[in-house]
Parts: sequence; C-alpha cells; structure tokens
Amino acid sequence: MKETERALLDLLGVRLFTIYQSVQNGKEILASFKGGDPEDTSTTEIRVPFSPTSLAGYVALSQRALVIKNVLDQQELLDIHPRLKFDRRFSDAKGWAVKSMIVVPIKDGILLGVLQLINFVGDRDFSKTDLKHAMMVSQMLAKQFRSELQSTQGPYDYLVQKNKITSKELDEVQRKVALYGGTVSRVLIEDHGIDADSIGMSLEYYYRVPYMKFQPGHTLPTELFENIGVSYLRKNLWLPIAGTKEEAVILIDDPSDYQRIMEIQGVLNARNYAFRVGLPEHILQYLRDDDGGDTEAGFDDVFSRLEEQGNVELESEEESEEENLAATSAIIQLVNRVITEADRLGASDIHVEPGKENAPGVVRIRVDGVCRELLRVPREHTSALIARIKVISRLNIAERRLPQDGKCKLKVRGKKLELRVATIPTVNGESAVLRLLAAGSAMPLAKLNLSKPNYDKIVELSAHPHGLLLVVGPTGSGKTTTLHGVLGYINTPDRKIWTAEDPVEITQPGLQQVQVLPKINFTFATAMRAFLRADPDVILIGEMRDHETASIGIEASLTGHLVLSTLHTNSAPETITRLLDLGLDPVNFSDALLGVLAQRLMRTLCSKCKESYKPSQHELDHLIDNYGPEQFPELGIDLETVTLNRPVGCEECGGTGYKGRTGIHELLTGTHELRKMIYNKADLDAMRQQALKDGMRTLKQDGISKIFMGLSDYKQLLGVVAE
Repeated sequence: MKETERALLDLLGVRLFTIYQSVQNGKEILASFKGGDPEDTSTTEIRVPFSPTSLAGYVALSQRALVIKNVLDQQELLDIHPRLKFDRRFSDAKGWAVKSMIVVPIKDGILLGVLQLINFVGDRDFSKTDLKHAMMVSQMLAKQFRSELQSTQGPYDYLVQKNKITSKELDEVQRKVALYGGTVSRVLIEDHGIDADSIGMSLEYYYRVPYMKFQPGHTLPTELFENIGVSYLRKNLWLPIAGTKEEAVILIDDPSDYQRIMEIQGVLNARNYAFRVGLPEHILQYLRDDDGGDTEAGFDDVFSRLEEQGNVELESEEESEEENLAATSAIIQLVNRVITEADRLGASDIHVEPGKENAPGVVRIRVDGVCRELLRVPREHTSALIARIKVISRLNIAERRLPQDGKCKLKVRGKKLELRVATIPTVNGESAVLRLLAAGSAMPLAKLNLSKPNYDKIVELSAHPHGLLLVVGPTGSGKTTTLHGVLGYINTPDRKIWTAEDPVEITQPGLQQVQVLPKINFTFATAMRAFLRADPDVILIGEMRDHETASIGIEASLTGHLVLSTLHTNSAPETITRLLDLGLDPVNFSDALLGVLAQRLMRTLCSKCKESYKPSQHELDHLIDNYGPEQFPELGIDLETVTLNRPVGCEECGGTGYKGRTGIHELLTGTHELRKMIYNKADLDAMRQQALKDGMRTLKQDGISKIFMGLSDYKQLLGVVAE
C-alpha cells in the first residue's frame, strides 16, 4: 500500500493527496489520508459534508474541478463561491502547510468520491497539465471504486440482475419513453408490474444515495419552501423533503445531475446538504399534496368517499355493480370534477384509460395539443367512472364488447358544453375519450395570426361571388375556427349564408346554421341539396368527406355560389390530388377552385416567462436552411441583432414554458398555371413546385417566420410538421 501511495505522489508530483469516497448516506464523503513522510504511519479519518463551506465538500456537491493557487487567499475562494472556505482543522492537526490545491470529482456517471492534491513539489502553482493528470487518475480511481462497490452500470440494471425485467425489455422501455415521453419508472410499473420499491432500490444501488419511498401525509419543511414556486419544483423534479437551513435534505430523481445540484444550492443557500433519490411520480405527488389549490388533492376526498360507499348491494340480478356505483354521489361528483377541471385547464379532450391488471386507471387531458396526466383512479373505480360517462352520454351501459359513440350537453362553470364520447373495449377494459366542444363566438379573421400575404389573399378570395375555398388539416387543427373567421368577415346583410356542420361549435348572428344528423340520413350532401333550393349566396359545408358531397360542392360553386369547406389532408397541394382521387371532374374542379389553406396549431411560448437570447450561428444557419436561403431575405431579419425566445416555466403556464397555440399556414391559390395542371392531372410534386412559384409558403416556412417573431421555438414546430 505504501508503495502505491509513494508511486501516486511521484506520478502526480505532489507532496500530499487525499482520496475521499462517497458514503451511501447521500450527505458526505469519507477519507482516510496520510502524508508523504514515510515515518508518519498514522491515519486520520475525516467526514466532509456536501457543502460549499469546504473545498472537498464543494467539489462533491458541484462535481466540478477546482484549481486553487492559494487556499488562504479568501478572495480567490469567494470568486468561486460566496461561502467557500478552506477548512484547515485537519491540516493543522497534521502540521501541514497547505498552499495550492487541485480538487477533482471521482465520477463514473455518478459521484464516487473526490481526489484532493496538495502542494506541487517545487512549490510552483498547479498548471492545466497537472489538472489533466489529476483527472486521468480520478478516472482510474472511479473504475476501481465502481468495481469494489459492485455498483450497477445503469439506474435500472439492478432490476435486470434480479430478473424483474430482461435487458431487451428495459431497452424497449427506454426507447418508448424517448419516443413518447413519460418516465421509465411509470412504464416499468404500468407495463411490467414492477413495484415502486424495487425500482427505488435499483436507483439506490446505482446512485449510491438512499431511496426514499413515498410517505402519504409527510409534512414538508415550510422554512425551505420560502420564495420557491411549486411549478418550478415540478418542472425540475426536486424538493426539500426535510431539514433546515443548517442541513437541507433534498429528494431528487437524479442525484448525479450536477447542474441541478448547483441550482439547488443557489436556490436554498443551506449550509449542508443530504440527498435522497425518489421516483419522479413520488416527487410530483409530494408537490401536489403541498399545493393547496392543486387538482389532485381535490380528487382525494372523492376517492375516500368512494371507499366509504364501498360495497354496493345489487338491486337486481340484471343490474351490474358498475351501474350501481355509477349512480352513487361520489362517482357522479368524480365525473363532474374531471370535466370541470378539464374545462378550466383549457383541455380539448379527456382520456379515461384502464390500467393493466391491478394497476390504477389514468385520466389524461389534451391541452394545447399535448396530453398530460390529470389523475389516477384506483382500479376498482375505473369501470364505474366509465359507466357513469356512458350513462350521461346515453350509451348502452351493459355493452362492453363493442365500440360506442354518444354525446351529451352540460353546463360547466356557467357555460354550455357539449361532450362527444367514444368508448372502445381494450384488453384491460373499456377506454373512453371525451371531446369537449364549447359553444362560442367566431374569432375575427384578423386575430388568426395569418401572415400579411396570406391574410391579404384570403380577404381577396373570400370577396369572390362564386368558387371553392378549402381549409385543410388534421382533426383539431383549427379548421372550423378559420372558416368562421372568414364567414364573420363576409357576413353582411346583403348576403345569405347557410352552414351545415357536425357539430355546430361556433354560432354567429346572421347565419342559418344546420346540424347534420347522419343517423336519420340528414347528411352533408342532403343539406347541400336543400341549401341550393334556399337562395344562398354563401354555403359552408362541414367536410367534403365523399364523392357525392364534393361533387355537389363543385356544382354549387360553378352556379354562382361561394362554397367553403374542409378536408383532412396534410398539405394544400395534396388536397388537389385527394379530390381528384375521389373521382371529381378535373375540368369542373379546376374552374371552381379559388384556393386551399392548409394549417396546423403550434404551441406558443408563455408570454409571462419566455426569455430572449442571442442564437448561435449554427442555429441561425439551420433555420435559414429550413426556410430556404433564396426566400429568407423576404422576412427582413437583421442577422446581426436578431434574438429568439425560449421557454422558462412559471405558475401561469404550469411550469411548462408554453401556453396557448397559434396557427401556421400554407395558402395555395388557383392561378391560371395551376388550373391547367389540375386539368391535365399533373403529379403532386409538379403542382407543389408551381404553387411555390406562385408565392405559396409552406407550413414549415410560416412556422419559422413565427419563431423569428418570438412566438414559439423550433422544437414545437417539429411537433406539427416533418423535419
């Protein structure tokens, strides 16, 4: 051992060194250190807490290397951290005269210890080369420590060792999370039935930090929550779980994330720190419980009442337990609360999903186009929740083998709301999706955030007395809102406007609006024929979903009427080929077409917390290349002074950094050249190129222009258009 120590001293060219090992209590490092004097055989054991008040403790906390010229120069230490000090108790006890130091973390994915080098032989200052050598030694020590501790290589490898899951299954879980979001722990629990404590033990083995299981009713330290927003903690997945300003105990999902550790230190400013590793779901649950106004806390009372109502006696043999429970006041209140909360949060859809085997059911909501979890429902109450939904939407509660569709009208928070309900049987039980359709007024055309060229062209096209104008895009892309914006613009006393919709979501005075009812054979085509006998000037048809409806629409537009409609297609040029594939006459179609507006809804940055920054040249080049270098100058961007915006997160946006959505558009107009190509049934690429020549800008180009306007970022654009 002495030979090894002497070899290290000679290799590093230092007088003294200390090797600290992390202790598995999550709050300190431990060292037994010696000096270079061969006669000195004594060993001193010291424990250093994770703290900015000592050099080794600061490096353990921040996982950053330090090179100190003079440890007694307090200003040099203050320049690193306002509370950093040199703890001289141990050097004084050994009689060492310490001046310069290199302190580096020993890490292999996680912190395993700290290496401290003291006083270079020759008394010169440590150089960058010395630091490089120290880092190389620390890497060798990390491999040795990892081997001695028999620590796992990944956070979930312990589960593979214990045959809870195979390596292939674990890889698939991680791939699924990378693609679709969520957390590895949640997928392991829900899809593979692994209990939370086993996952926690796996994290403990890897991070060498104690796992803290969820403790309902645990009281959080209010002193440590001063001036910290709950939404910030939710976004960053940590919280002070116990302790005081003297020693704060931090629960975090990844104790190796040194950037967050340093941020925690800046936020809390405690003297010492102890860390615990926890599941993300448990951290969020603590924060929900602590937030008095949080949604889930309100649901807990409903669940407790359901437990009290417990076993319901069946009134008849034909009546199921779900039917009985669906009629209890607690389940009624639960459904009402789910719908009310979804409406309050601005959700467009509610998803009620059964869990696998004994796993709880999940209620998710789609807000601004993105699904997020609202609450978890105990397995024994999930079927009753869906049964209640079927009752209010007048579906057959006894039929669980076939998909069903229904609807109901409610008054929520003083406003009328229509729910479109679809239930689908799955291998785990019935799943339900509720589309929330709030009756509202039309949004003015000028508020739709169309680019100036697109706005001017839409105004021009809508002024035509006859022709066909289409708005296309996937479900939920705002097509109806856009069409009603156009109708609102042209809705004058001298025009008779008929609309056929399914459903009627937006109402406007001056319009004759009709709800189609396919069940009684009152279809879009039937409505169109009726409108043509009712002296129309403008006709809005909800969707051209078949040849018959499209043919009547073309006929109407050629006989002196302005026809507006929608189609589910991905782009404006693709719409033309889709309608030709339906069997429309290309001559009539080309004569009728005024234009096609394709659109998507892109999430926007929260106006309360977004921050501007100077983009790198690489980022600018990427945006310019995607917009098109030849067309980019038309945006009038000064590349020397341009700034972009990025998300931060605040209470207003729930910590996400995003709030609301804006439209991005591409407008194809029926120019003479394009009409000739439609007549000749040209291929899609040729029509797209012609549309670009005619001035069309793609969805991606419009999205990039709105990124430069500071409304969103490239990540959100990629969420709605292809790379």
